Amino acid sequence: MEGITGSVLLMCFIGLIDANTSPSIEPGVFSICEDIPIDHRAFTISATDLEGDTLTYEINGPNAAYFTVDRTTGVVSIQRNLDREASNYMTLGVYVYDGQTGTQKDLTLIIEEANDNKPIFQEPSYDIDVNENTAIGASLFKVEATDADTSSAGVITYSIDEVTPIAGFSLFSIVATTGEVRLKGNLNYTALSTFYRLRINATDGGGACHYRPIKNYFSSVVFSFVTVVDVPDLDPQFIGLPYVGKVEENALLNTNVFRVTAMDQDTGVNDNLLYSIEDSTAAVGLFKISQIDGIISVSSGIDREEIGDTVTLTVKATESKENIHGVRASTTTDVQINIIDKNDNPPKFYKCGDTADERSCVIASDFTGDVVEHSLGAVFINMTVKDLDKIKKMKLTLQGVNSDVFLVEPQFTASDSIVQLLVKQPQNLDYEKIQRIVLSVIAIDEDEISFRSTATVTINIKDANDNSPKFLEETYKLEVAEHSPAGTVLDIITAEDPDTMDQGNITYKLVPESILLYFDVDPNTGAVSVKNATLLDREVRSLYSATLQATDTGGKPGSTVLEITLTDINDHPPVMNRDSYQEFVKEGQKFELKIQATDADESGTQNSQLVFGIEPSRYSDNFTIDPETGVLTNRGNLDREALDPDLDGRIELNVTATDKGAPPLSTMVPVIINVEDVNDNGPKFKALSYKFSVKEGEKGAFVGSVEAEDLDQTTEFNRISYSIVNGGFGSFIIRTFADERGYRGNITVDFDLELDYESTHKRYKLQVEAADLEQVKATVMVEVDVLDVNDERPEFKPSEPVKVKENTTISGAVGSFTAQDKDGHHSLVYELESIKCRCNGSMTDCSWFILDPTGKVRVNPEHTIDYEQCDLAVIEAQVVDEYTEKGENNSVTTGEMVIEIEDINDNAPEFILSNSVFVVVSESASKGTSVAGVSATDRDSLINRQVEFKVTGVKFEDNNNKTSDMRMLYEAVTTQQKDIYVGIIQTTEGLDTSLKGRYLVSVSATDSGKLSTSTVLEIFAVDESYRVNLKFTQSQAMVEENLNEIIRALISATKATVEIAGIGSESPESSRASGNTIVVAYFVYSNGTALTSTEVERMISDPDHAYILIELGLADIGKAPVIEVETDPLRYILMGIVAGLVVVLTVLTTSLMCTRRNYRRKLKAAKAMNSASMVTSNNQKSGAVVPGTNKYTMEGANPVLNLIYDTTMAPDMDEDSSDVEKVSLNSLDDRYSMNEASNMKSIQEEEEEEGDDGGPPKYIEPLGAALAQRGQKKASDKPQVGFINPAFSTTDL
Repeated sequence: MEGITGSVLLMCFIGLIDANTSPSIEPGVFSICEDIPIDHRAFTISATDLEGDTLTYEINGPNAAYFTVDRTTGVVSIQRNLDREASNYMTLGVYVYDGQTGTQKDLTLIIEEANDNKPIFQEPSYDIDVNENTAIGASLFKVEATDADTSSAGVITYSIDEVTPIAGFSLFSIVATTGEVRLKGNLNYTALSTFYRLRINATDGGGACHYRPIKNYFSSVVFSFVTVVDVPDLDPQFIGLPYVGKVEENALLNTNVFRVTAMDQDTGVNDNLLYSIEDSTAAVGLFKISQIDGIISVSSGIDREEIGDTVTLTVKATESKENIHGVRASTTTDVQINIIDKNDNPPKFYKCGDTADERSCVIASDFTGDVVEHSLGAVFINMTVKDLDKIKKMKLTLQGVNSDVFLVEPQFTASDSIVQLLVKQPQNLDYEKIQRIVLSVIAIDEDEISFRSTATVTINIKDANDNSPKFLEETYKLEVAEHSPAGTVLDIITAEDPDTMDQGNITYKLVPESILLYFDVDPNTGAVSVKNATLLDREVRSLYSATLQATDTGGKPGSTVLEITLTDINDHPPVMNRDSYQEFVKEGQKFELKIQATDADESGTQNSQLVFGIEPSRYSDNFTIDPETGVLTNRGNLDREALDPDLDGRIELNVTATDKGAPPLSTMVPVIINVEDVNDNGPKFKALSYKFSVKEGEKGAFVGSVEAEDLDQTTEFNRISYSIVNGGFGSFIIRTFADERGYRGNITVDFDLELDYESTHKRYKLQVEAADLEQVKATVMVEVDVLDVNDERPEFKPSEPVKVKENTTISGAVGSFTAQDKDGHHSLVYELESIKCRCNGSMTDCSWFILDPTGKVRVNPEHTIDYEQCDLAVIEAQVVDEYTEKGENNSVTTGEMVIEIEDINDNAPEFILSNSVFVVVSESASKGTSVAGVSATDRDSLINRQVEFKVTGVKFEDNNNKTSDMRMLYEAVTTQQKDIYVGIIQTTEGLDTSLKGRYLVSVSATDSGKLSTSTVLEIFAVDESYRVNLKFTQSQAMVEENLNEIIRALISATKATVEIAGIGSESPESSRASGNTIVVAYFVYSNGTALTSTEVERMISDPDHAYILIELGLADIGKAPVIEVETDPLRYILMGIVAGLVVVLTVLTTSLMCTRRNYRRKLKAAKAMNSASMVTSNNQKSGAVVPGTNKYTMEGANPVLNLIYDTTMAPDMDEDSSDVEKVSLNSLDDRYSMNEASNMKSIQEEEEEEGDDGGPPKYIEPLGAALAQRGQKKASDKPQVGFINPAFSTTDL
């Protein structure tokens, strides 16, 4: 019976394929641009026909006049211009006909904005009056324009295109967004323009729709006339400057002199002005001014000679009204009035002081002057003639006795002048005849001869020098002793002059100039005296001749001759014939020498007789001299060694020669006697023996000095040379050096050798020999000790690796550097070179440790050692010997200490986050079934990082969010993959298939140190309500053989993971080799949602998958029969026959009921779509909201898990997403082909009557219609990807 039913269903499916269906018009909303040109494409009508018939397109409705359609392609073009501003959307009726049937549908057209309107100003112009003192930044007015466009095209930007005059462009600004015009600069009615024309532009935001990305902009302009209003803010101003007027002195009162004119600079105000005189350089009240018209006139008498040539008035103009500051503005200017002179003053004589200041001159009538007799030139009388009138012409004359002797100057003058008298007849100026002359000087005004003045001038005649001085004798003979002291007066000789001015004023002088070296004369008294006693030497010159001159005050000379004779005195000491005497004599021989001297004084007198002697000295007693003959001899044997060695055998004696004059004079001569040395002494050491010490390792080191002396005083006999004759072993050398007394032998280490304290020779005994040039010798013993020297470099001893646990806080040393030094005396100090840590496999600098100078290594308390950060530290150090005396003081190589950081268990395991969703099919789960997995790591190392997983608790949360505790249904099995530990969560027993919800499994990860971390896994349970029984016509063995192909076909059809819960024969009697087979399966998505049998049936009915499954033997989808233990075969055979009949009747009845339900479901879906289009929600992405589904509902509920998904948190789960999550979450929202097969022909006929594309699966709720309409928007060939959950396979999680 079941076979017959399957054949009937297959025939219905084939019949459905051959039936004709109406064309399908894809619903949707079209957006078209309002600026699409006429005859250009607007959109294309999308319609399909399952049979592939040729479609014909038509448009209708009230808006059809705007469009035309290509009847064959469905391309809709513009017939009339669109206007979004009239309506932003319209509906267009579309009719599509396939030749047999047609479909009518209204399309919604949204008119998209295009910038096709220009801004319109609200006013035709904007005119305004603005005071010129308006503050910068003030708002003047506001323009406003509107644009019918929307969005950015309707945004208006304002700007000022031009300002007339152009200079005013910088004075105004406009707010681009509001159109507010503001004052940007200062207005000035007077200095700038009184009006401005602003050209204001309003430009929209631009845009285009059809012509994107090109934008077109529209703009409008409006003009604004800004009139500047003048305000009283400027001071008045005088015009016609400068002001210069004139008036005659002595002018009549009220005589008009000058007129000033001022104006108000605020021309728009033009206030009346009032005039006044504020100041005057002359006396106040001299002039006055008319307050109204500014006329200046004379108000008192004017005297130019009193007030001067000019008068400066300060005139003020004041506005009659107050200005904007509340004061009456005013301005001032200077008016210069020139006083015209009149001849009203006679000339007068003045006597002026030493300065040129006019105020020092006073009127005078008596003047005096002095003139030397017989002299020419001007006579100064301190006379100045002046005429106070500005224009002057004066004549000067001279009257009186002897007036012809002088001439007045100037005789004519046109200005104030100094008057002088010039000597015209000097011969008449004779002091011996006349001593004073009195004259009269007359000054006459040539323009008015009645104006004249007279002054008396007294001239005093001065005497002149007209005689020369004379001496009483023509020659004077004088005597003076030679070498007389300077200033010794020989005689006083004077001359006489009869001139009165020369009385007591004659001066004296000796000539020629050469005589002044010896003698001089007092210039006032005429006393002749000695000038230089030293030069007056009779023995050189005994007679001098000179001329004595006398000069009066006028420079007239007179002279006489002087003869001066020098007399002799004892002024010359004896003179030795030689400057010195030097003689040589060997020690032990006789010495004799004759000394000779002369005296320059007059011979035959006591002044020239001589006596010889020896001056007392250190060695003078060893010699004697004859006083008469001057013969010098020695008194005893001469011994060179008895002399001071510093003298080098040289004896100096001073021999004197003395005359017998009074006082006696003497002369001394040095006598040098060189006592020559002979070798009569040998070397002698200053010490009996010597002991020295020297440091090892120094080439050429100084050991010590030996000293010896040879008493002979010449190097020829006392020079000593040293040598080491024994005990040196070639290790020492000695060099000879001259010392202060004797010679010094410096012993040094050989420059090519170094003494070694560590050798056998720690002490040397040297025999040193001293010999003079004639090999007279002496020896001495020298003992030399070798001293140890710190000259070895320290060396590090190898150090063993040190282990330090991480996080340690010990303050003591964790390790120590050790070094050694071969020197006995040393002080070692350790210095840190570097600390490097191995972090992530590379060595980097770190500061975890501190090195003490003693070599101790300690943990740096400022840092924490962390094994997980770095596991090894290497400290490099240097050791220095502070006592090193020679060579380098540090080690050749640095010391190195390796510190191994030991791990401690200080890190708890850390779970690795995973986005996996775990699902368990309760029916297929048994003990040991893997359903989930966790992974964790531990930052510790070795045993400390070993992680063990354990299930610590199990809870179950049903679909009503009610949680209950469960027994330990799960356990964790720990595995390891490299450094990651994986915990596989397995079931410990079978699960309850009736539970709907999710398991909350608490899993802990614990390391070997008992540090643990826990997490909670969510395992979604797929209950038995999602069981799908698949019936195959093949045997169980064949099904098991083709199971993999069956699973792949099912996955391809459903895009879900297929979990096979069981395979069994349809009846207990059938064998594995024959009969029908029931496969119990579950279809689950990765997010936990599962498919019901109805959903699976709908999906695998797709022709692309149905043929494959039919070939694999799939016959039916239903519930699997319960296989019970056979008890009564006959009874069960009868029951099976009855059951088969019941099944046939049930299938037929079910088909009829499904037909009715399908029709009712579509009616409900239509209502659901109507209500869904009215729903608005933040979670709704696009399309209609379908109640009762998981497509963007307000709750976001999943029909299987009843979970709450926030679509804003998963933005990729929208209608257009194609990823695994969206496919699984929308597991009930699949697409179907329009050729979907149906098991019943009645369903096909019902669908054709309804004009639908294909029938949905049999659902209880009105979901199918909504899904079917939604499916038309998607491409039928878009794949849905399933997810293979690790719980359903043997692969690792």
